[in-house]
Amino acid sequence: MKFSYNPVGVCARLMTFEVEDHKLHNFQVEGGCKGNLQGIGKLTEGMDIDEIIQRLQGIKCGSKESSCPDQLAKALTEAKAKL
Repeated sequence: MKFSYNPVGVCARLMTFEVEDHKLHNFQVEGGCKGNLQGIGKLTEGMDIDEIIQRLQGIKCGSKESSCPDQLAKALTEAKAKL
């Protein structure tokens, strides 16, 4: 199933991804730190979404209350509720 998420409080503007068999696929981001977000996408490709949520939730970016990894965890939490 394909999902879109509008991150809050970070530089990224839009996250899109697919969840199949409870695993993350094709994570893409508009805006944000391109290299870091490509790395996150490659590291999490095919990973169980519960594992990603557990590892990434609560990460902050500098003095911001959130980060792109934390926003991915929030996006996956929302997606999980719709599966």
